[in-house]
Amino acid sequence: MAEHPHAALVRRGYEAFTSGDLDSLRTLLAGDCTYHLPGTHPLAGDYKGQDAVLDVFRRIFEETNGTLNVELRQVLVDGRGHAVSLHHSTAERRGKRMELDGGIVFRIVGDKATDLDECFHDLDALDDFWS
Repeated sequence: MAEHPHAALVRRGYEAFTSGDLDSLRTLLAGDCTYHLPGTHPLAGDYKGQDAVLDVFRRIFEETNGTLNVELRQVLVDGRGHAVSLHHSTAERRGKRMELDGGIVFRIVGDKATDLDECFHDLDALDDFWS
């Protein structure tokens, strides 16, 4: 059975993100997309538009100095424009190490992601890492 197009879109997004290919990632995001990064740390917040979303991704890469690794574990779809990814992330930054399970709730319209709402299993650990 063929993979659902929304699952394939999410997988392509993870491939682009993990390889640092922000140009390819841009092609998968709607121009007015939003990304919600939870927590109370300095990078937490809502980012609106491709440029803002890609800029925070760029900052994440820079802050982790190439140590960020995100392993996509599963993609769930509902066939109505929603997908949920489950992943495991590791990174190092300023002498701290992060190892967290998380996921992203995607809203997809056509062949573009319009909303990305990231969630983590331990927000305190996320805040500690980025603070």
